Amino acid sequence: MSVDEAAAPLTARESPDDEAIDDGLGRRSLLARLDDLRRRLIRIAAALAVGFLTAFAFVEQIFFFVMHPLASVLPEGGRMIYTQTTTGFTLRLRMAALVGGVLASPAVLWQLWGLAAPALSRRARRLAILFVLAATLLFLAGAGFGHFVAFPWLWGFLASFTTGYVRFLPEIAPAFSLYAKVVIACGLVFEWPGVVFFLARTGVVTHRTLIAHTRYAVLAAFVVGAVVTPPDPVSLLVVAGPLIALYGMAIAIAWLVEPRVGRGA
Repeated sequence: MSVDEAAAPLTARESPDDEAIDDGLGRRSLLARLDDLRRRLIRIAAALAVGFLTAFAFVEQIFFFVMHPLASVLPEGGRMIYTQTTTGFTLRLRMAALVGGVLASPAVLWQLWGLAAPALSRRARRLAILFVLAATLLFLAGAGFGHFVAFPWLWGFLASFTTGYVRFLPEIAPAFSLYAKVVIACGLVFEWPGVVFFLARTGVVTHRTLIAHTRYAVLAAFVVGAVVTPPDPVSLLVVAGPLIALYGMAIAIAWLVEPRVGRGA
């Protein structure tokens, strides 16, 4: 028997075992990733629960803080109405959920980063703390812009059509829904420069890519404005205008960051 003939059966016997080992390692790797996903989802749920309970403990203070831009531009002492018996209670639950989500956002972002980190480069993983901190601050800045600037202007415009024949007496539930949509939309939109900074820093996008997609960004800005505002052109421009300006800022940020990527910083 030749050496080749003797080696052939051995190779045939080892091949299924090797495949079984590889398959076992693949299953263990998949199970490990699923277990990591489960643990991080539990942490996200726990962070949201803690944020909600913390906000609900101060729900009356939150109620007056949220009500100020809603009531300040209304006639008749800034009164609003509700017609369903449970609206007063559910409104406070919704306010606590909104503020609790904001409070939990750093922990949620950190867990989401942990899910994405294995697929990122070492350079990208070094930006973890900076990304979470910047994303939190930018969201708070956007939410503040929505609360103090965008929504009062929009709400004042909608309330300006009161005449001697027509009084503006809005229901509190749809009014708060509009407020929440504007604040959340502004918070998410303000994340855009931070996201672009991260993507440009890691070499995923360039300012030329953003410029090439400007027309789509403008279209998306008007779509977002149409979704979160009443169907009138002034409200649409109030939301879409800042979105387009932020996209221009993102192009400038990408242009500034790209040379650092090229130098390997």
